[in-house]
This record gives sequence, structure tokens and C-alpha cells, in this order.
Amino acid sequence: MERKIIWREVRGYFFMLVACCAYACSTSLFLAPNSIVAGGISGLSVMLNILNGKLKIGMMVILLNIPILLLGLRLQGWKFIFRCLVTIVALGVVTDLFAYIKPITDNPLLASLYGGVCQGIGIGLFVKYEFSSGGTELLGRVVARMTPVLKIPVCVGILDAIIVVLGAIVTESPDNMLYALIVIFASTKVSEVVLTGLEKSKLCFIITDKGCEISDLLVHKSPRGVTMLQGQGMYTNKGHDVLLTCVKNRQLTQLKQLVNSVDPTAFMIINESFEVRGKGFQSLQADVDAVITKKQKTVIESDTAKEIACAKSPSTENQKD
Repeated sequence: MERKIIWREVRGYFFMLVACCAYACSTSLFLAPNSIVAGGISGLSVMLNILNGKLKIGMMVILLNIPILLLGLRLQGWKFIFRCLVTIVALGVVTDLFAYIKPITDNPLLASLYGGVCQGIGIGLFVKYEFSSGGTELLGRVVARMTPVLKIPVCVGILDAIIVVLGAIVTESPDNMLYALIVIFASTKVSEVVLTGLEKSKLCFIITDKGCEISDLLVHKSPRGVTMLQGQGMYTNKGHDVLLTCVKNRQLTQLKQLVNSVDPTAFMIINESFEVRGKGFQSLQADVDAVITKKQKTVIESDTAKEIACAKSPSTENQKD
């Protein structure tokens, strides 16, 4: 078990470095050379670099994050802050190293798109492997704690919006706000793909009076399982079978054909499902293993030991006898 924990930490730090490289690529090769201020501490660093070219963007990322880390120390704890510090230092160093590479494009529209893609890869990997680069996300947590009326996403959005507007003023280009929106949109979509994968699924509810026939057909001719629930139509006050199944996108047409072959009057509700775990899909155990840290493992073992001790010890009533 110890070996698994060590391997998980090594893998986590490896992908943290990959995320830093992707994020640094976005800043140094696309956004900064085209004077695009896209929000966040990296955007603020780009803006300061525009005002004074002698200021290194990576170094500014580190320096600007230090007071934010100190503010978040009490809120998040030193272990989280330490991981943030390691990430921030790595990100700052890689960002300044990438600055020596020749920019890939001088087209601001393409730069904002490609920069958003690289940034999304970095953000997705940070979240997936439980790392944080601090910045406005951590500062938003601190602000939200001081002002309970505002939620964390609102605080982060306000902070990023302020930086984007200031960037438009500094660059004297209102177009900067448009480019920033492109970066944010692209990074959001790409980070979502990194977190959930390309293989999305559909959650399907099938309301029918031929539940047994349809379920038998799906079990034998469909690669997915099915669960039958009981429902009642409130307009007709009549009972119906409700079949619940989850299929991959490419299997949806086959599912419709199978249902239609048995009951053309069946009522189907199809929802987008961004993450499915279990038999036939990605294993749930992998996510469970990724969440259990060494501290949690110790707690689990401690609780198990207590249960065994309680089971072996005589009851209080027997002791009295």
C-alpha cells in the first residue's frame, strides 16, 4: 500500500510539471508575445511585463502569489499551501524558460485560441491531480471567506474581470477583452475534456408499458445493462415501467432502434452524462484509490482496528455479570 501511495505522489508531481509546461506555453508562446491579458495572476504578470519589459513574467507569478499563499495559509492549511508553492515555483521557472523560445504566431486571434487550449490542458491536469497554482482561485477563496455574501466562483470571476479590464486599459485595446473571452472559453472546454475524457455518455429514461420485453431485448442485444423502476403517470393515474440505462454516445442510435422495435409509443428522456463509473465504463476503483491519501489510510486502519477490538472484547453486560 505504501508503494502505491508513493507511486501516486510521483505520478501527481510528474503531471503537475506537465501542467506547468502547458500553462507556461500558453503564457510565453501565445499570450504574452501578443500582449493578451487573459485574467489570473499570469495575466496580471503579463500586464506588468507590458508596462515594464524588464520584469520577468515567471518571476512576477511567483512574487505576486506569495502574499496570496500567506493569506490562504490559515484557510487551507500548510500542506495545501506547500503544494501550491511547489507548483507556483515550477510554473514561474518554466514560464521564464519558455520565454526564450520564438513565439509561434503573431495573430492575436489564433494566439488566444491556442493559448486557451494550452491553458485548459494545464488547468485540467492541476485539478485532476489535486494541485493548485494559487492565483485568483485561492484569493477568491479568501475573499469569499471574508464576505460570505459572495460565492467563490463569483469572487474569482470578479477578480479575473478586473484584471482583464485593466489589461484592456494598459494595452489601449478594447479587443483584449474579446481575446480574453476566447482564452477563457477554450480553456474551460479543454479542461473539461481533460477531466472527463472524450467519451461522453447518455443517461436514458424509458417510460413504457412493455418494460419486461424491452429490458429482455436490451440485455440480450445491447452491450449495456438496464434497471427497471416503477412509476405512475399522474394525469392518467396509471402505473408504468421506467427503465434506466446509460449508453455511450455511439450506442444511442442502436438503443432507440431496439426500443422502437418493441414499443413505438415509449417515452424516452435522454440526458447528457459527463462521467460514468462502473462495469462497462471506466473503473470506479481508480478514482477511489486516487482519493485515499496516506492520512485517510491511517484513519481507516485505525477505525478497523477499533472495530476488531470491540468485537473481541466482552460486552459491558457480561463484565457486570
